[in-house]
Amino acid sequence: MTIDCEIDDRTLLIRINRPEALNALDVASMRGLNEALRRFRDDPHLLVAVLTGSGDRAFCTGADLKRTTPASGSFASSYFAPHEESIGDGMYVRAITLSELRIPKPLIAAVNGHALGAGLELALDCDLRIASRNATFGLPEARWASVPAVGGVSNLLRSIPRAVAMKMILTGDRIDAREAHRVGLVSDVVPPGELVETALALARRLCANGPLAVMSLKTLAMRTGDLPLSQSIAMEQLLWGVLRDTEDRIEGRAAFTDRRTPHYHGR
Repeated sequence: MTIDCEIDDRTLLIRINRPEALNALDVASMRGLNEALRRFRDDPHLLVAVLTGSGDRAFCTGADLKRTTPASGSFASSYFAPHEESIGDGMYVRAITLSELRIPKPLIAAVNGHALGAGLELALDCDLRIASRNATFGLPEARWASVPAVGGVSNLLRSIPRAVAMKMILTGDRIDAREAHRVGLVSDVVPPGELVETALALARRLCANGPLAVMSLKTLAMRTGDLPLSQSIAMEQLLWGVLRDTEDRIEGRAAFTDRRTPHYHGR
């Protein structure tokens, strides 16, 4: 299997398992990753997913250039083909465009080593990013006469200062974990041997919060980024109202009053 999944209580650990190719993605592994994330999205038991790569050399180094050759047909015919057919006919980037999955649960990227091209794009589509000390980040597409196709430019410009992002985009240069932390691309940098456990510990903290509240907060993050402030605040008030009378919110207030740990059920 090129995509391995392991359940840790209510967290799904997804591991890209192609270490011989620095966890670069061929079409089969892109499909496998897409399927794993769909299952996570639709499984009510699972609350958080952690995405990482096998080994300590690479998180993901993008598309496997040796196994993602150009399609024989025209771009237009592939673009307008049904989703699954288009993936097999050269539009493989659709399989790793995570934003199209509309996952309302938190995704954590545990970046172990190189996150390049589509690898960085996958990390950017996650809500939280932590890195090992040996991690590097880059969008090298310009060097190979191409451009990122899974939101890399758009998301990087929204994640770090524009001058830093544009230098990375136009030169294809990488930054290391220390610089990624300095500019806010990742929240934490840890020793390689502690990365996955740190990510799982963070996931457990998220799982301990009210599930409906966490999904509401992610919904706000996904849907308000391009809204005027007044509309963004209006959506916050709407979701506050949606949660106001839930069993979980009542339990949370009672637990605060009683000075005890709350017990949430997603209701």
